[in-house]
Amino acid sequence: MNLSRFIALRIYRNSEPGKQVSRPAVLIAMVGIALGLAVMIIAVSVIVGFKSEVRDKIVGFSAHIQIGNLDAARSYETRPVVVGDSMMAALSDYPEVEHVQRYSTKLGIIKTADAFQGMVLKGVGQEYDSTFFHRHLLEGEFPQFSDSVSSNRVVISKSLASKLQLKLGDKIDTYFIQDDVRARRLKIVGIYQTNFSEYDNLFLITDLCLVNRLNNWEPGQVSGVELEIRDYDKLEETTYEIAADADGNPDRYGAEYCVRNVEQLNPQIFVWLGILDVNIWVILILMIGVAGFTMVSGLLIIIIERTSMIGVLKSLGANNFTIRKVFLWFSVFLIGKGMFWGNMIGLAFYFVQRWSGLFKLDPETYYMATVPVSFNIWLFLLLNAGALLASLLMLLGPSFLITRIHPATSIRYE
Repeated sequence: MNLSRFIALRIYRNSEPGKQVSRPAVLIAMVGIALGLAVMIIAVSVIVGFKSEVRDKIVGFSAHIQIGNLDAARSYETRPVVVGDSMMAALSDYPEVEHVQRYSTKLGIIKTADAFQGMVLKGVGQEYDSTFFHRHLLEGEFPQFSDSVSSNRVVISKSLASKLQLKLGDKIDTYFIQDDVRARRLKIVGIYQTNFSEYDNLFLITDLCLVNRLNNWEPGQVSGVELEIRDYDKLEETTYEIAADADGNPDRYGAEYCVRNVEQLNPQIFVWLGILDVNIWVILILMIGVAGFTMVSGLLIIIIERTSMIGVLKSLGANNFTIRKVFLWFSVFLIGKGMFWGNMIGLAFYFVQRWSGLFKLDPETYYMATVPVSFNIWLFLLLNAGALLASLLMLLGPSFLITRIHPATSIRYE
């Protein structure tokens, strides 16, 4: 065994009265490391979880990539493009594309006896992936909607239902203004709640056929097509690949296709989510600084306490580098124990919150009812490696104090 590591291990394990290292110094160092690492794990888990939850809700409403009409402004009152079976098959052939689905939208108003509310009626077909809405469905069902037959059924959000005092099974009067006012009576067959108010207060889901008829569109015309991809990290790459083939190409009515991904369609939200990364770095730097400061303080106390031992080792021929390694190895043992408890605290918080949702949030403000958490093994390992490396680097400076200790002077303290 390496001499420096052997001596450090003996000091660390020594339990004889009067020969133990100062317990307050050791305790302060370990608590600092444990709390610092625990806070870093919790902060990263919560912020990554929050970003993932918000992103998944946006994607749930609008998929990863949309192909629509180039002339359409960023509005829910879209202009049509033709999306036929051949185009659907061609889009499905892209390696990163997992699912393809058509959609149409129509701006309208819900009117009850006491109130009215603006909304967007979104029509979907039988190929629509309803996994997202099934996950957030509170009452009723999410029907198998059609692109050829209108059932006059609709799925509405809980927030809209509460505002308008509606319940499952109620029939609602909706009005749509184009060249004239058109009315439709729709039956509520499902109520969902995502807590993402920007969309919950807006979208009603119904048949693709109904929305296309309200828009007076020709057969095959829709607002666009939504694409779900396999790997979000390849969003930009996949968007540009599809755009290179589709952008600017006209359909049979002369409308040109335009490809945009979810981040391009919602730039404000994703810029806001990107700012959260700055918060992570601020927390990491502060926590590493706090943990490092406690370790430096502890090491200085231990070096001063072991001055006589340093003098003896030097008188026996040990050089400064060897003795410095003794205290650095001792620090590694302390850091390791502190990191162990820090990991336990951080992981305990993750599992408790994941399974019980113990810590609640105001969904009107934070878009979710409980504190979201996410666990990434690579981020977890990187945090541990970074905390260990940063702590050791901060201890290199204080360890030079050993070079200032002279054997003749230090042994007198024995």
